[in-house]
Amino acid sequence: MVNGIKDNIGGGDVMRNVVIGRLVKQPAGFKAFIPEKFPPFNSIDLDEKSNRLYTEAVFQLGKLDGITQLLPDLDFFIFMYVRKEAALSSQIEGTKATMIDSIRAEAEITQNLPHDVDDILHYIKAMNYGLKRISEFPLSLRFLREVHGVLMKDGRTNQFVTPGEFRTSQNWIGGGSPATANFVPPPVYEMNQALHDFENFLCRENSFLPLVKTALAHAQFETIHPFNDGNGRTGRLLTTFYLYQQKVLERPVLYLSEYFKKNRQSYFDLLDNYHNKGDVISWLNFFFEGVAEVAKQAIITSRQVTKLRQRDTGRMPLLGRAAASGTVVLQELYKLPIVSVKTVEKWTGLSRVNANKLVDKFVKLGILEQINKKETYAREFKYKDYLSVFSKNA
Repeated sequence: MVNGIKDNIGGGDVMRNVVIGRLVKQPAGFKAFIPEKFPPFNSIDLDEKSNRLYTEAVFQLGKLDGITQLLPDLDFFIFMYVRKEAALSSQIEGTKATMIDSIRAEAEITQNLPHDVDDILHYIKAMNYGLKRISEFPLSLRFLREVHGVLMKDGRTNQFVTPGEFRTSQNWIGGGSPATANFVPPPVYEMNQALHDFENFLCRENSFLPLVKTALAHAQFETIHPFNDGNGRTGRLLTTFYLYQQKVLERPVLYLSEYFKKNRQSYFDLLDNYHNKGDVISWLNFFFEGVAEVAKQAIITSRQVTKLRQRDTGRMPLLGRAAASGTVVLQELYKLPIVSVKTVEKWTGLSRVNANKLVDKFVKLGILEQINKKETYAREFKYKDYLSVFSKNA
């Protein structure tokens, strides 16, 4: 056994399937999934492929941790990634709004915003709440209820939701009823038993390494499905919080929803196979691949941001006497890269006339680009090169 993971390379049978639970017929006639005591194993045998994927994921995380610590504006970098994660995680559940829409909403530019942009804004609030809360409170069932409460309070939903409260009735996934559903999670009594095991798994020390434990926690949470709505988003939030809590990275700069959305059908299929077939290894392999891929992309992004910042900071002296105000605007753009002239007024204290002049200079320098080019008064501008680094697929 190496670092809490059995290594069977060179001989022996590698675990492929375990019993996660079983389908049990309920009094109403449908079958619901009843989980076994979790986890049903004390260690996991990884084959050669799994070990290779795990090693690559850990290697890429180490590189990411090193390079992001050198970023001069790491908090802004994280802020943008939170927005991107919020958009992509929400889109997995059917939200049509984009990261750009959420930034426009934050900038109080409300014209032509899609109605479901609130899904993203609520996710951002829940992420920021959880990242702050986890520094002072353990990752527990209470913590997850609190995060769910922020995520769903006054949020858009298609069914009865009690934000921050576990369900008190049967739910199901797909189909019009439990009888025709693709999957029926545990009934309430069994759900509460499963949540007890789940919390113990999160809070107690055991033989699982952080990446393995995080992957298992996400799959098991989605299997239990303890809320009436918002389980997918809460489960993906849980992944970020647990990786951060376990100090896999010094700062929360790894967000997996881009990978999950890109491989959406595989993501759902492998979660199904996790509980229906007990195929734990395939799910772990998928998760390890995702961690490595997302970490690699985050490394590229951090390098692009550093290069862009150096380039545009070097352009500030070209503004002449407006260089000081321009530096203030450039710094704020890393946090809010879509603005109006009114926003620039607030940041700098300039008059409307001088704020307009400064924005026009940013346009001439190629830093800002007008979005609604036919507008003369209610003009919107974007920090185009910075946004392009983050907004791909979001």
